[in-house]
Amino acid sequence: MAKSKNNIIRPHAEDAYQHELKALSKLDTKNKPDNWLLSPKSVVTYIVGGKLEDGTEIETKYYGNRRLIEVAVATLLTDRALLLLGIPGTAKTWLSEHLGAAISGTSKLLIQGTAGLSEEALRYGWNYAKLLAEGPSESSMTPSPVLKAMKEGKIVRIEELTRLPSDVQDSLITVLSEKTLPIPELNHEQQAIAGFNVIATANDRDKGVNELSSALRRRFNTVVMPLPKSFEEEVKIVQTRVEKFTQKLKMPKSKVPIEEIKRLITIFRELRQGGTVDGKMKLKAPGSTLSTAEAISVINNGVILATHFGTGTLTADDLSASLTGAIVKDPKTDAIAWKEYLETVIKDRKEWKDLYEACKSQ
Repeated sequence: MAKSKNNIIRPHAEDAYQHELKALSKLDTKNKPDNWLLSPKSVVTYIVGGKLEDGTEIETKYYGNRRLIEVAVATLLTDRALLLLGIPGTAKTWLSEHLGAAISGTSKLLIQGTAGLSEEALRYGWNYAKLLAEGPSESSMTPSPVLKAMKEGKIVRIEELTRLPSDVQDSLITVLSEKTLPIPELNHEQQAIAGFNVIATANDRDKGVNELSSALRRRFNTVVMPLPKSFEEEVKIVQTRVEKFTQKLKMPKSKVPIEEIKRLITIFRELRQGGTVDGKMKLKAPGSTLSTAEAISVINNGVILATHFGTGTLTADDLSASLTGAIVKDPKTDAIAWKEYLETVIKDRKEWKDLYEACKSQ
């Protein structure tokens, strides 16, 4: 039975925003680097949003400093790879996916970093049935996303680079410095075609997992992904992503009072910063990241509860159901910080009485 594209839970960026990429390409008069779908300026427009000459609205994919995106795009034109570094939830993966879609027309050349990843996943493997029948040959090889990207002149994405074992990380050095992947079994090497580059992401709270060697780090230009600077910016991001979420699940038009989003973002920002917004009280900061992505998840869970088990409109009861779990990751230290905040801040805000009572009942 044929599967409808409308049933795909999370379509690739190049599929979800195909109309935007086509419109940008059609109107793009700037110089396009070899094997790039769009010019660098149009790539930035695709990421930060805008309105084209023909009236096409380009949705904002990244809310933040435009210059940061320009630096990231410019890096991919050089001989250095791009490393997006930041705490979880700062849109590293989101940005790398959209950069791949806008530059190469595909975000599918992806390696998900894990502690058990083998060197073959970065280089190449073998179809052992063919290998035994034919011996080493190109047809018996199983190319990795890196090898495919080198052959086709495309962007390859490597997620969670610091989770890769050190010896696997080191296999990237020749690829990044020489733009060549040796294939000794065939007495051959694959040289990278123009347009090839690597976008890697890393969580800067995981430095102790597998720290990058200085040799490998030198091959990357590092762009640090910050949390949203302003309260208003963070509220806007959450509001926009929640609306997309409800549309995708074909739920009734999102009934998420903006005040509930503002309350959640206030809580997250105060706990992250270790103090109330008015500066009158210092707070214990929990170990959880309390990122914008975490806030989006809390609201989305609340929307599901409100739609299927509540009034249809997000309330304090729906919000509180996921709030404690988002904050308390460590039952000992985080629970103490959250309880203190609940009793000294939320309890004293009269307009937050409903949220205080809902959280206490969890």
